[in-house]
Amino acid sequence: MNHIRAMQDTAEKGELQINVTSTVGARPIADARISISYTGVPENTLERVETDSSGQTEVLELDAPPEEWSLDPRNEKQPYSEYTLDISAPGFEPVSIAGTEILANVKAIQNVRMRPSDVGREEEEVFVIPAHTLYAEYPPKIAEDEIKPVNETGEIVLSRVVVPEYIVVHDGSPRDTTATNYYVKYKDYIKNVASSEIYATWPANAIRANVLAIMSFTLNRVYTEWYRNKGYDFTITSSTAFDHKWIPERNVYDTISVIVDELFANYLSRPNVRQPILTQYCDGKRVTCPNWMTFMQQHTNMRIP
Repeated sequence: MNHIRAMQDTAEKGELQINVTSTVGARPIADARISISYTGVPENTLERVETDSSGQTEVLELDAPPEEWSLDPRNEKQPYSEYTLDISAPGFEPVSIAGTEILANVKAIQNVRMRPSDVGREEEEVFVIPAHTLYAEYPPKIAEDEIKPVNETGEIVLSRVVVPEYIVVHDGSPRDTTATNYYVKYKDYIKNVASSEIYATWPANAIRANVLAIMSFTLNRVYTEWYRNKGYDFTITSSTAFDHKWIPERNVYDTISVIVDELFANYLSRPNVRQPILTQYCDGKRVTCPNWMTFMQQHTNMRIP
């Protein structure tokens, strides 16, 4: 509550648009009803909206902390506001998403997938979005070689770099056998990770540099079939100790989405090396990482290959 009062006292505005589709055929769901409240204050409904024939809501304006909080690496205040969305539609199981993150002066895009309900049963599906990696403490990346050896007996690698349509994300550490595997479109995965690991308010070139790093790292995992060669049945994990932070059902942002669409076939590599670089980085603030990239820098002139 104290965070909400402080945020309201200094509030700017961010935007939110919600897209609702069915898990069957990805068809849009019209007339879905959505209630929006501050996360942690569910009894105080701020907005009630419905989706149109395309399954979309109007673009909403919601309070967000000052943009400068997300641009200053010395800032310790939470630079985004958190909202809870309760979604219902006839013939579908209700969905609740707690923790949709709104940043000032950018548009958040919240995609919601609803399961058709069985007759006589409507079980609510609940998603709780954890804090952003630049605000909360997460396990630091375990260092690895940026170029993987590919000449070991029995190792399988692709003959060329292929940008996949889908990847399989293991939502946990590699050895966690209870974690769920998700089939995720490659571009949606990159947008999710970038929205989880950088702020969408950053300058476009800073977003481009970080998106390139995320794509190069991911394509290295794809190219070397890193986890499959270790006997696992997935492409990558959601653990920050091993890979990048990926969060089921989290919102993404328009500024990040546009740049991912622009760059999705690009990656970083070394001269005379076929595979994409395993581009490791840290925030340069909570974790120091000599000789790695840091993404707390505000500007970059990194060239796009």
